[in-house]
Amino acid sequence: MSDTSRAETPKRSAEAEVLAEFWHYFSENRGAVIGLFVFVALVLIAIFAPLVAPHSPTQQYRDALLQPPVWADNGTATFLLGTDAVGRDILSRLIYGARFSLFIGVVVVTLSLTIGISLGLVAGYVGGKPDTFIMRVMDVILSFPSLLLALVLVAILGPGLMNAMIAIALILQPHFVRLTRAAVLSEKNRDYVTAARVAGAGPLRLMFRTILPNCMAPLIVQATLSFSNAILDAAALGFLGMGAQPPTPEWGTMLAEAREFILRAPWVVTFPGLAILITVLAINLMGDGLRDALDPKLKRS
Repeated sequence: MSDTSRAETPKRSAEAEVLAEFWHYFSENRGAVIGLFVFVALVLIAIFAPLVAPHSPTQQYRDALLQPPVWADNGTATFLLGTDAVGRDILSRLIYGARFSLFIGVVVVTLSLTIGISLGLVAGYVGGKPDTFIMRVMDVILSFPSLLLALVLVAILGPGLMNAMIAIALILQPHFVRLTRAAVLSEKNRDYVTAARVAGAGPLRLMFRTILPNCMAPLIVQATLSFSNAILDAAALGFLGMGAQPPTPEWGTMLAEAREFILRAPWVVTFPGLAILITVLAINLMGDGLRDALDPKLKRS
């Protein structure tokens, strides 16, 4: 066995032990495990939507307007969850809507995490006037109700899914900035950072290669919770007509289109609402499990 293989074997065993310990603490939270399975199922449904969906999400069946679900009177197996006011299959629109929800969550969290970590690292490591300026701007953003600020930003940028995601990312990033700054302040004076500085590491290397990896645990938990918040905020903007525009099969937009039929055809409103509820609940439960597994203070012996 070569020296390289001998060096890699202990490293792999250490990584396996870390993963085993993580899964041990994560699996102790049964709700988190259920949330993980639901989230994985949602991802698979989104990926294979063209294969899973029985109909096109925009196809209109004019002879089946407001068709009830299969178990209701006059229901049919052709439309398992019924149709909406213009004859589109609700099940197919929900399945394709999962794609938009995941896309929204990924884009929003990526933008918020990237910008928030960069600003938080600068604020915590540099300090002084840059720290004061960055944190006062974040305080101003946090002083506004999140949905109201998102509405203002979308009104300025213009209605649309991409503009809605940019607005949501801007209102969520202060949480990442504050978390990163607090973690950097607690880490930057530790011995391993001092040793790296004495060894000649520059400020950028110290921030991104030395300090940041040790600050990721709370940021991962916050990213998970922000994922669910992004889905909720996007659904709210879609409901108000400022997010995804018809005929996009986005769950909030589906709710907005079904408002006037809530008494005549309650299934048109119920199923998109349940989709949002189940998705957000699963992600929040998963976030609780990540917090239990990644926070040393919450680990039980």
